[in-house]
Amino acid sequence: MWGHLHGTSSMYKRMSTRDNTDNTNSVDIEDNSALLQNGMGQEIANPSWKHSLPHVLVATIVAFLFGYHIGVVNEPLESISMDLGFSGNTLAEGLVVSTCLGGAFVGSLFSGWMADEVGRRRAFQLCALPMIIGASISATTKNLVGMLLGRFLVGTGLGLGPPVASLYVTEVSPAFVRGTYGSFIQIATCLGLMGALLIGIPVKGIAGWWRVCFWVSTIPAAILALAMVFCAESPHWLYKQGRSAEAEAEFEKLLGGSHVKSSMAELLKSDRGDETDTIKFSELLHGRHFRVVYIGSTLFALQQLSGINAVFYFSSTVFRSAGVSSNVANVFIGVVNLLGSIIALILMDKLGRKVLLLWSFFGMVK
Repeated sequence: MWGHLHGTSSMYKRMSTRDNTDNTNSVDIEDNSALLQNGMGQEIANPSWKHSLPHVLVATIVAFLFGYHIGVVNEPLESISMDLGFSGNTLAEGLVVSTCLGGAFVGSLFSGWMADEVGRRRAFQLCALPMIIGASISATTKNLVGMLLGRFLVGTGLGLGPPVASLYVTEVSPAFVRGTYGSFIQIATCLGLMGALLIGIPVKGIAGWWRVCFWVSTIPAAILALAMVFCAESPHWLYKQGRSAEAEAEFEKLLGGSHVKSSMAELLKSDRGDETDTIKFSELLHGRHFRVVYIGSTLFALQQLSGINAVFYFSSTVFRSAGVSSNVANVFIGVVNLLGSIIALILMDKLGRKVLLLWSFFGMVK
């Protein structure tokens, strides 16, 4: 479920800037070419991570919401079924859980297109809208249909947001902390899951508490939409749009003024390295892109087949049937999940991605 939060999609459209006739842009390209020829300028020290950190933290709100909505129906599912009149109907209970995933699938189909068309900041704001509307419908509904509609809308936002978050974090982060910042997404997901499990604890003692659980999720979604107004747009996206001056301004905001020229030169270098302007879907199934797509898809599939999703959605029911306190067990699950993410945060930029992947999947097999 969460694997897709860590990788940027290879299916995003590559928009060429070669036909840009803007004079300012031409001057920038000449300056950047000179920097490339002179060893990327004179900057040696890494840029400060403090400039980009607030922007990354705002983006991880999407991951927090993803984790929250994974666990929000875990403890309250029994109360929801009783209040809405489908108690004992396992099919209906399964639909309450899986409809959110169906919406996420639909949303993910449009995520890359939306990020390229309207920009990363606007994409975040658009994904927050169905989350707010869907959670509000779920919190106020009187029947199963309303609950399913709300869950589907929330899922749509969850499908739109996480791929954009991974892309945005990669594009605004300094290279030397890019892996660490990527781990923030996973940690935010764990925190969201823990938050949902903790908020659901009073559901047995307070009538209608499950409605509060849904209402709570509208708060971080609204914060995401508002905070993005003050966050930097992706310089990569601005550059691909031919807006080099704005890209430089955002780099200055994210990395500091002394690293602007070298960062722009890197963008020019990557743009020159593009062999084609667009990637067709068929190219993902054969040729030079197939191996990357195959490995990435297999890793995600293995994560799903491990059965972790069933734990997060139905752990309360499973533990109660086994005679174990669901409250204590759920908190323990959340803590263990968080600890694993913290370990990844510490080791990501030291050991590399491949080593962590190999050992994590080895642990799953054991």
